[in-house]
Amino acid sequence: MSTVSSRIKVLVLAGPTASGKTEFLDRIFGLGASAFSGCFAGRFAGRAEIISADSMQAYRGMDIGTAKPGALLLEGLPHHLIDIRDPDEQYTVGDFVTLADGLCANLATDGILPVVAGGTGFYLRNFICGLPSGPPADPLLRAEVAHDLAERGGDSLRAELAAADPLAASRIALRDEYRLTRAVEILRATGRKPSDFAPSGDPRQGFDFLVLGLERPRDELASRIDKRVDAMFASGLAREVAGLVEAGYGPSSPGMAAIGYREFFASPAVSPELLAEAIKLDTRRYAKRQMTFFRKLPGIRWIPPDPEALGRELDSFLRDLPGDLPENLSGA
Repeated sequence: MSTVSSRIKVLVLAGPTASGKTEFLDRIFGLGASAFSGCFAGRFAGRAEIISADSMQAYRGMDIGTAKPGALLLEGLPHHLIDIRDPDEQYTVGDFVTLADGLCANLATDGILPVVAGGTGFYLRNFICGLPSGPPADPLLRAEVAHDLAERGGDSLRAELAAADPLAASRIALRDEYRLTRAVEILRATGRKPSDFAPSGDPRQGFDFLVLGLERPRDELASRIDKRVDAMFASGLAREVAGLVEAGYGPSSPGMAAIGYREFFASPAVSPELLAEAIKLDTRRYAKRQMTFFRKLPGIRWIPPDPEALGRELDSFLRDLPGDLPENLSGA
């Protein structure tokens, strides 16, 4: 087998929730790709594997609410970093980048194109640009901050952070307790603003990235979100949440902070119809924030949900590979 170049080629596909990333990739890389029409039909089938950049699909038992790929799709198009944590475990951006780096190296060595795809923009940015150079975690300080969070609440920690670093505080979502506590840890450990440790805005040197964004008209995306949430309830989302609660997971479990789960704890007595509307609203707001974040990814180019558009991008990206990369990624 040919020697792999020191620069690993990676396709990064970003897109808001319900934009159709999974189905789209299946039409390009799945074993059934040749069944679809177009000049690129089947050309890239079986030549890629997906590394999930979805922070919530990593959790076991949270299948319906996170819209995980089905068993049939996974059989034809392997996915990684799905079902690797229990809902009460943390799955940090550092975990993701470390695992994704290892997978990319292994796949490229085997002549397989790594495709990092998902909607968690924070994970994608840190994968592309590298993790910030903050201080290592201190178990004693982490326990102190966790105690303060439990005793005083998130608002108190956010106020502490905002007083020292308004920029860092503004970048952390209200329910993102992990990033909030980590920022306070850095502040207390160093006396410096956490934003001083922000990651580089440039892609890492060890990779050759093709960064694409899947874009749909806003009205179309909103309609797809509504239909997806309705389908989740029809598929048994309420039963899934009840089963997770019975297994001992609750609102303090990191996985249960996901949209589609947290609403059940915020409004436990409301009707399924009202819960569905709350999830739709939260999801549409999240999709808007995702698009704002994705537009800041370095080098991103936007394409429609058309396999031919992705095929053209891939054809150019893979055809120009250096000769010392695996021949089955040459695009020939």
